[in-house]
Order: sequence, then C-alpha cells, then structure tokens
Amino acid sequence: MWWSGVEATYVGDPGRHHGWLALWPTQAGGAVDGADTELELVVPAGSQVRRRKLPVRRLPLREAIDDLVCLPAAEDVSDSVRTWAVAARLAVDLAARGRLLPTVAPDGTDTWVLGPLDAADLGRRVELAAALPPAAHAVALPGSRPLRMVSPEAAVASFSDAVADLLPRTAAAPLTAGHAAFAAPVAGPQRRRRRAPRAGTRDPAPPEHGVIDVSDAAEWLVAVTKGAGDEAAASLRLVPPEPADTDFLAVLQLQSRRDPSLVVTAADLWSAPDAVVARFGEEAETAMLLSLRRGSRVWPPLGRLLDDVRPERLVLDDDEAADLLGPVVDDLASAGVQVLWPADVLRPIELRPQIATPSPAAVTAAGFSLESLCELRWQATLDGEQLTDDELATLAEAKRPVVRLRGRWVRADPERLALLKRRRTIGAGAALAAALGGTVEVDGERVEADVVGPLAELAARLRAVALDGHRAVALPAGLDATLRPYQERGLAWLAEMADLGVGGVLADDMGLGKTIQLLALHLSRSGDPATNRPTLVVCPASLVGNWQREAGRFAPGVAVRRFHGATRTLDDLGAGDIVVATYGVVRRDTEALAAVRWGIVAADEAQAVKNPLSRTARALRAIPADARFALTGTPVENRLTELWAILDWTTPGLLGPLERFRRQVAIPVERDRNADATRSLTTLVRPFVLRRRKSDPAIAPELPPKTETDRFVPLVAEQATLYTAVVEETLARIAEAEGMARRGLVLKLITALKQICNHPAHYLGQAGPLPGRSGKLDAAAELLGVIAEEGAHALVFTQYVTMGRLLERHLGGAGLRTLFLHGSVPVPAREAMVDRFQAGEAHAFVISLKAGGTGLNLTRATHVVHFDRWWNPAVEDQASDRAWRIGQHQAVQVHRLITEGTVEERIASLLTSKRELADRVVGAGEGWVSELGDDELAALVRLGGDWSSDAGGA
Repeated sequence: MWWSGVEATYVGDPGRHHGWLALWPTQAGGAVDGADTELELVVPAGSQVRRRKLPVRRLPLREAIDDLVCLPAAEDVSDSVRTWAVAARLAVDLAARGRLLPTVAPDGTDTWVLGPLDAADLGRRVELAAALPPAAHAVALPGSRPLRMVSPEAAVASFSDAVADLLPRTAAAPLTAGHAAFAAPVAGPQRRRRRAPRAGTRDPAPPEHGVIDVSDAAEWLVAVTKGAGDEAAASLRLVPPEPADTDFLAVLQLQSRRDPSLVVTAADLWSAPDAVVARFGEEAETAMLLSLRRGSRVWPPLGRLLDDVRPERLVLDDDEAADLLGPVVDDLASAGVQVLWPADVLRPIELRPQIATPSPAAVTAAGFSLESLCELRWQATLDGEQLTDDELATLAEAKRPVVRLRGRWVRADPERLALLKRRRTIGAGAALAAALGGTVEVDGERVEADVVGPLAELAARLRAVALDGHRAVALPAGLDATLRPYQERGLAWLAEMADLGVGGVLADDMGLGKTIQLLALHLSRSGDPATNRPTLVVCPASLVGNWQREAGRFAPGVAVRRFHGATRTLDDLGAGDIVVATYGVVRRDTEALAAVRWGIVAADEAQAVKNPLSRTARALRAIPADARFALTGTPVENRLTELWAILDWTTPGLLGPLERFRRQVAIPVERDRNADATRSLTTLVRPFVLRRRKSDPAIAPELPPKTETDRFVPLVAEQATLYTAVVEETLARIAEAEGMARRGLVLKLITALKQICNHPAHYLGQAGPLPGRSGKLDAAAELLGVIAEEGAHALVFTQYVTMGRLLERHLGGAGLRTLFLHGSVPVPAREAMVDRFQAGEAHAFVISLKAGGTGLNLTRATHVVHFDRWWNPAVEDQASDRAWRIGQHQAVQVHRLITEGTVEERIASLLTSKRELADRVVGAGEGWVSELGDDELAALVRLGGDWSSDAGGA
C-alpha cells in the first residue's frame, strides 16, 4: 500500500486541473517504494519554511483517487494522507450532488471545476483547509524558481477542482455539458498529449489527460457558467393555493450564497435602492437572470420567467407543482436555483413499517417460534398522530400534489401512499432483529420500524438480559456440584433464553465450565412438566466420553445415552434423558434425530458449524428443538461470517441473509472498522451471546496464573543448509509463476520450512536418525526432561502427525513415558489415553493440534509446549486451555519453541507486536503469506538478516 510511511502533498499546474500527489518519506533519510524522482520541497513550519531535498514518488491523481476515497478510518497513515483522503471524499460528494461546471482553462482548453457551492459547502472546505497539516501543502521547487508558498485554502481548492476534472470525463459528458468537449479523452488529431516526464528530472510536468481546444465554445461557456460563482442566485418560494381550488405560485427571489438568510423578492429587487442591491453583489440582477437561464435548461417552465421584462412570479399547473416535489429540485439546485417549500405549511406524511406477531398470545417457548412468520404493514402519521381511514381516502383520491388536511397542506404522493395497501410477511428472526435494532430492510433500503405487541415485549426482555437483568434461577435438584458465581449467572441466562425459545451462544473461554452450566440447565428444565424433554448434545468424537463422565459426575441421576457406534438407538428414550452424538452421526442419522421432540439441542465446539453450507450445518438445522445453544470459546476465529453461521443456527434469521450480512456488516466492521456498523452489530447480538473471559475480574481469581515464554533455539548446520537451499530454489520458481500456481508454491515453501525447522527427518520423510540433527528437538527433549525430573507433566502440541510420531519415539528413547493422540485414534482409545494421563502414567502427552486442541480436560499437565506454531493465536490459546482451565489448581507454564533467524521468528514477531493485526490478517493460517510480493516474501523466509514486523504486517 503506497500510503504507508509517507507524507503526501498535492502538486498541480495553476492553469490545469490534472496534477499529481508527491509521496515522500515521513522520516528524513527514509525512502519511498517506487520513488521516480528527487524534489526540493518547501514545507511550512509556523511562520517559517524549511527546504528538504527528498526522493519522491509521483502518483497521478487518477491512480490515487479510489484508494483515497476508500481509505479505512483505522488505517495507520500520516496526517497529510488522512486530510487528502477527507478532501477527496468531499470533492467526490460535491460532484455526486451535481456541483460541477464546465469551463475553460487559461490556455483555452476544456476543464471541469466544482460549483456552484452553497454556504454549507464553502464552510466544509474552510474547515478542511484550517485542518490541513503543513506537509499536505508543501511546495515543490523545480529548477531555480523563486520561493513561493501555497495557502491551505488554495491547496484544497486546487485539489478539489483536480478531482472534479477527473470524475465526469465519460462518453455521456457532452450530453450533460451541452457541448462536444468535456468528454473522456479520445484518440484523434484534435487531442494534444504531453509526454510523460522522465525519471530523475528536476521539474516533472504533471501527468495529464488529453485536452481538446474549446476556444470556439468560449462564448457558449460564458453563457452557461457566468454567474455560477457569484455571491447571489435565484430561488423559487412555493406558495400553495389559497383558496384550495386556485393555482400554485412560485415567487422569484434573489438569495445570497454566503448568507442564505439574506433574501429579497424579485418584485422588490427591481425597485430596491442601490444600497440594498449592493448587499447581493455588484451584478445581482444579472446573476439572478443567469441562474434562471441555467435553470431553464433542466426545467423548461422556468423559461417563462425570462419572457417577462421584470420577472416576479410563475403560475404553476398541478403537474409543474408536482415536478417541484421531485428530482427536479435537485437538478435545479445543481444549476444554482434553490426551490423552497414553506416548512410551516407543507407537512410530510410519515410512513413507517409496523411489525406484529400473527397472534396476540404472549411470546414464550410455547407460543412463539423463530420459524413462525410476522406481518409487516405500513402506518401513516401526521405530526405523530395516525391518520384515519377517511383522511387516507382523501389523500388517495386527491388530484393535486398537495392536499389540505387538518388545517395544513400535506403532500399527496400516490407512489408512497400505495405502500399502505401492501402487506407482507417476514421471518420471526428478522422481526426480532427489527425490534432490537429499530430498523428493518424493505426493498433493499433500511428504514426505521415500529414493533408492537408481544414481539415488543420479547425485545424488552432481551434488552434486560443484555444488561444482566435476567432473573435468578435456583440450583436444580440433582446437581451434585456448587456453581461458581459466574456459572450461576450463566445458568440464569441459559434458562431465560430457553424460556423465550430464542437460544444463544455460550461463549465462555475454554475451561470455564460450559459443560456443567448446560447440565444444570437440563436439570432445571427436567423439573418442570412443561419443559421436561430430552436434551441432545452434539460434539466432536473426542468429547463423547468427556460428556458422559461429566454428566455422571455432576448429574448422576440423569440417564446419558451415547448415540454412537453400530448399535446406536433412540428406542425407549426418556423425557429427562441426555443423548450425546457426534457431528458425523448427526450427518448420517439426521432423519432419526429430527423425529424426536428435543427440549434443548446443544452444539459443543460449535466452530464445527461455522460453514453454513456444510452438510453438518444443514443437518443440525433440520433437528427441531425448543431452544438451541452453541457452546464455543471462539465464536469468531477468523471472520464475522462464522458468528453469523452460529447465530443463524441458534436464532434463525436474526442477522439476515448471509450475503447481506457480509456486505452491510462484516466488510464495514472488519475492513473499514466502521463504528456505526460495529455498534449496531453489538446491540443486536449482545442478548444472544454470553461471553466471559478468563481475564475478566470476576473470573481471574478462580484460575491459577499462566506464564507464556518464547524459547528461541538455533538451527544446526544440516538444518541451515537445507533451509537455505529450499528457500533459494523455491523463490526462483515462484518468481516465474503466476496465479494459483504461485500461491501453491508459496504455501508449499512455508510448509517445507516449518518441517525443516522441526527436524530434517520430518522434511525428508526419514525414520531417523533423530539426535543431534535439530536444535528444536534437542531443546524440547531437554525441557521435557527437566519437567519430568520435577515430577510435573506436560502437553506437547504439533501440527503434524509425522512429527508427533518422531517426538514420541525420540522422547521414549530419552527415558520419558509418552502418549500420542492424533485423529486416527478411535474414540475408546482416546478416552483411555486421557484417563491414563490424568492418572499420572505419562510424563508427556504428545497431541496433534487438530485432534486434541479443543474439548479435552487435561489438568494433570502444568506445562504446555507448542513444538511448532499454528500462526493463529486463538487456536493456540485453545490448545493451552486444555491445561489452564477450571479444575487446575497449579500455575501453568506455556512454552513456544521458535527457531532463530527463520520464518518462525518473523511470524512470532508479528504475532507479538501486532496482535490485533494478527487476529485480522494472520488469523486464517498461512494463506496470507501467498499474497506477499516476491521481495516481501524473500525478506520473510530467508535465513538470518534483519526483518521488521512492520514490513511483514503491511
């Protein structure tokens, strides 16, 4: 990104509006990527100036404008870049509103400028100029020209007109301008192009579009544009008919652009003293007539005023009056003619959607379902009071654009009033979102909505839940445990959401006891005949035994059935039973599970359903329940769409369709850091997500301390040689590849380097020998030996099953008792391994990260060793939480092994120094590396040398 680490100043030619940005380093002595010349810059410094000769990159404005307008608010850029981004957005906004005028540059060529500008527009430009930092209006001094400065006001004006000259140059421009010029540059003998400047020149000419000589149109341009920048312009004040069956009138006025409150009617203007007229400028009458001439081009009825010797007012028929209630008003404003309807006479009819449940029954789990439909209808109000049927009929039958109603004139808009006849249904989830957020999307537009009846009561209860206002729940009979205070609050939240039938996400950090809270919820509902129904728990295969053991420990009176294996059955299922099934079984036996009326369906480690299009997600949606709960410590691992997928299962329809959520919420929040979008999303999901972290003040005392240490180890000679050879060979191939082939080579390179850092035998596919060939393996064996000597136990995580086997063999040879868990270990064998480790039968439990990074309770371990990095902090934290969780009474030490001078050290630096950036960019794993350029990639992976996390993070 060219905005990183640079200042920006605009360099333009006073005679033309197609300049360029000079980008120069923020620090003296720095460099700018792609610098193509060296300039002597004069930078304002208070009342003084200072000269600096710096390498600069010349960036044509046409190449910069899109990136400036879209520059995220959270982007780390200099003040000068930030202010030019604001200036670009202001100029684009004015152009979008039609504030554009064709004109002739001093050399007789075509150009566009911004205008006419009203007082508000001018005020915004003045404010921006006042905020312009010195670097933003530095001056390039080519050759030996005398020292000259550019004021902030002149810099902003020049830049704004340069933007204005870029935007309208399309094939349709001549139709709007009314002349063959002012279109996009085309090839032809009439076009004059200036040769691009050579690199290294002292006085580079600004890159410019082709221009066309418009000297033959000079007279026409004067007629079109003269007066556009004057101090006053014409305006029309509309007068509704009095009595009601007479004509509308448009009274011609002269209005000051600098002071809109300064107004005089045309009738008074012709006889006003010179002193009064002078307040509007020296050529006030001419300015008004020219405004009328420009306005008549976009709305012909205005031309009738020009036929009068002293134009004063315009009599309008109903159609013409209706025009001045529509888009014509904006067209006239662009031409410099304001249309003013009296605010105290014309009252708008407010139309708001109203949403209601199909029946007046109370919203409870028994009377309301997220699968039900609600009705959206429109209500019309005037001054906050609902219109009667007779009044609506009067409006509907009106033949005029405005109608007398309740002693006032109101607009009768047939298209808008037609909405009152529309009825539509919307999903209960979308209706609930409207009740919580206050808006609903109708025909692609988000509008404010009123929610009435039981649905409004439900929203009020959910808002209270979001403020921790849920009612307390007594500990259920049959719970053989004492809940901690935060777990009691969790039970109360679960019970409230289940009672409302809306479900939610229990997003406590790993190890805080989500299992026991869900068991307590089941027991509390089993005690009520109205809610006594079986509970289905869906989890990874490795957690089936854990759920059965935890239920037997904390809820010994509850029958727990494993719906797993060849003999699985749901026959004779009791109302108060718990069924534990794997995600794989849910996919295969969806029909059988969907035939049961479940009270609660809980998805443990709910990251498994973060892909809403997967078979697992579709199968879960097919299983009905009174309430659905997702249990996960990481509701968002990489993208907000994962949160959408989970909530769309627990509370269908709440966040709307996926594509709309991605466009309106995920991108503004993740990419643009949009505060409004973030606030709206938080407001909407807060009642449905209960998030507690181990670092929360109310929870931290419950856990022992955790210490994290990075242990840097050197490569041995064999590793270094192999690493260098693979880097150089693969970089050469990458430089010649493109597209998916290049991406594949980059990811293959990263995998190879990580394997070499682990052990040459890992990369080469060898069985051995192992000792002395890997600095990391030797360090791990030494560390684990010390831990064993102290009588402690450790978990060792690796991404690779092959490396896990090598670790198991090497550590066993060193006299350590080990266990190795990976994805191919059957469920009974996994449970036996967990029991053996918890019983103290192994010094080290080697675990494949994907197979055992979540769900396991391994509090016997007081040390966690990450042999190789996953490069996703959330995944690593989950793995560490196998030991650091409720039930752990000793301090936990986390060790991360990192090879010095390699890609591992550079990524570790990025994760440490830019955690937020890591969560946003690196969170998806290694895929982001494939997007780096060749030079950045080489700097990241080459052995040794200096490397900055800033470079990697950019």
